[in-house]
Amino acid sequence: MRRDAGVRASSLPAAALRGCTTALLLAAIACAPTTHYAAPETPTPPAFKENANWKAPAPRDAEIRGAWWEVFGDAQLNDLESRIDVSNQTLRAAAAQFEQARALARGARANLGPQVGFNPSVGGVRPSGDRAISSFHDPYLDVVVPLSVSYEADVWGRLHGILRAQTALAQASAADLESARLSIHAELAIDYFTLRGLDREQALLNNTVDAFQQALDLTQNRFRGGLSSQADVAQAETQLETTRAQAIDVGVGRQALEHAIAVLVGQPASTFAVPPAPLDMEPPGVPVEVPTALLERRPDIAAAERRVAAAGAQVDVATSAFYPILTLSASAGFESSAFGSLLAGPASFWAIGPQLLVNVFDNGRRRAAKAQAVAFYSQSAANYQESVLSAFREVEDQLAALRILDEEAGVQANAVAASERSLALANNRYRGGVASYLEVITAQSFALANERAAVNILMRRMSATVQLVKALGGGWNVRELPVITGSRE
Repeated sequence: MRRDAGVRASSLPAAALRGCTTALLLAAIACAPTTHYAAPETPTPPAFKENANWKAPAPRDAEIRGAWWEVFGDAQLNDLESRIDVSNQTLRAAAAQFEQARALARGARANLGPQVGFNPSVGGVRPSGDRAISSFHDPYLDVVVPLSVSYEADVWGRLHGILRAQTALAQASAADLESARLSIHAELAIDYFTLRGLDREQALLNNTVDAFQQALDLTQNRFRGGLSSQADVAQAETQLETTRAQAIDVGVGRQALEHAIAVLVGQPASTFAVPPAPLDMEPPGVPVEVPTALLERRPDIAAAERRVAAAGAQVDVATSAFYPILTLSASAGFESSAFGSLLAGPASFWAIGPQLLVNVFDNGRRRAAKAQAVAFYSQSAANYQESVLSAFREVEDQLAALRILDEEAGVQANAVAASERSLALANNRYRGGVASYLEVITAQSFALANERAAVNILMRRMSATVQLVKALGGGWNVRELPVITGSRE
């Protein structure tokens, strides 16, 4: 009885020690930094202000999808846009940057598992005879074949915080890639429609040059017949050559746009050409959803939100630096002074045990690091909210531009029709000898200016339509963000 009581009494301190250790560990884990992330609140209007007044010039029953440029129904544009994902160098650079971010996330996940090392060594050793532990002074051969395992127990969530941060940054990089893709596709569409607008302006000027040549021939015939003066002939020649120079000048802008498109599709400008095709289409209708949908459709907003999440995880990492680092390590192997006895029983060794690293004093370095992480989180949240506000502004800008330009196009069409009637009347009066050629030249100048202004408005409407699609995020959705998981995806 006494012996049993003694055994029980002697085992109580060990059991109590294990219980206290477990309780302290659980209490420490409960104190570990944990943050439940939520995207920052942003003011979201119930509807776009301009959407109530803007009327799309075409049916809006088609939803914008990934290949959003197909809504324009232009085969040549579709062909050019299809080359971007294959050959555009800016897009390749963005894709490579995303791969870098994804590799960093894989590395962060690898830190959660144990690290195994194998470091065999062979060396000659001659210990000092004055060592305190031994007087052995003869040289010997030391052959070591060790295998070591090290594992950091992520008690405080430091490694998981780093993983969350790297995962969020990888997703932000993926959103950056989609944002770059959207911008490049939109830039190509704008350049393409501007080029086609210049083709239409070129055709208009060429037709005007032909008309002015006929007017000059008529004036010269009237001069030979004594019905017009030499001044009328000079004015007709001036009008003709001025317009001809304007027609030539259009080629400068067209060539620059053609070269820009060549770079976008990844082709040398010297080997690339876009056949002339005057712009003869009206802007298609673009379906506009409620503003809340914009938060899911804009890749730049998604990238900003993911960076906020990464910054929040970095705050947890900075907080975990106040807690000790617990590492579990083990090693085993063989050590001998001769290769023949290396694998013998006496040559084996092993060691196992935990290691606790406690930073007792760092002169405020950890507090400064946490303050920096908190400030960076605030900066990221402000950048996210600014991105949302900028997105709402861009949509409103393009909706307003389309509404105003649509109204302006109607007025300009009336101006073109009126100037054409005025020119016809001036020509008739001149042929009848009632008016001077100055009246004809004035009417011709007004007619040409109004027709060129109408072409310019059409180009601006097409550009605003592309910009609206871009502002709405194209056909992208936040659900397309990749899931960054383990090393094998």
